[in-house]
Amino acid sequence: MGPARRWSWVVVLVVGGALFELIRRAIVDTGNPNLVPSLILLGAGVVPAAFVSFIAGRRLVFAVSSGTVLLTALVGGVIGVVTAGVLEYDTLRRLGFLPMVGVGLIEEFAKLIVPAALLLVFRRDRHPADGLLLGVASGAGFAVLETMGYAFVVLIRSRGNLDVVDSVLFVRGILSPAAHMAWTAITAAALWRAAAEHWHGAAVARFVGAYVGVVVLHSAWDLAGATATYLGLAVISLALLGVTSHRLAAPHRRDRLPVRPAVGV
Repeated sequence: MGPARRWSWVVVLVVGGALFELIRRAIVDTGNPNLVPSLILLGAGVVPAAFVSFIAGRRLVFAVSSGTVLLTALVGGVIGVVTAGVLEYDTLRRLGFLPMVGVGLIEEFAKLIVPAALLLVFRRDRHPADGLLLGVASGAGFAVLETMGYAFVVLIRSRGNLDVVDSVLFVRGILSPAAHMAWTAITAAALWRAAAEHWHGAAVARFVGAYVGVVVLHSAWDLAGATATYLGLAVISLALLGVTSHRLAAPHRRDRLPVRPAVGV
């Protein structure tokens, strides 16, 4: 792996941050509202994009192309946000309330749709490292669109107060790798490992355990009201992602995956 790939996330972060500040200063100097969508897009997308680049530069064996990762971020984000929004609205309308556990179940399911669908494309060469990267990408797309939505609502309610918008973009951007992106990466990696092991019972059980675990983390995050709680959950989420990534790195390379008789797709 070349150093350019390994450190590309720094370039994404620095260049993206500089462009964000350039647009922000232009808005302050000119008062041009046409620049606000660009500000929100960059503010919501810089950190998630940098984190995807960071994961792609780790010592893992990836077979998926950069185009597939980009498409997963775009399509996975849109499908995830729309699916979660519709299901959450429908649940709220029927039950009159939406428990935080329900939100976690719905959103973690919605973010897995595209990484799961890609298993139909990669039928012969499946590796959990690819699932990890696609999960990060899908979680990034979801996080970007959700953050843009929150920023837009805050912009309207604050009557154009950029300081409030900046605060939302900064906090949600910084926390996105430890939330949506980490959770989806963990479950997608477990799902792809189950597929690589031909849906062996133990592998499926690990996936179910991973899914339940991230739903618990998601629900705890939504219920948290203190900064210390968010930081604690962020550390736990990133630690679990780090452990998952470490287990998929050498010597657990693609050519050393256990081979089992095919009993399913």
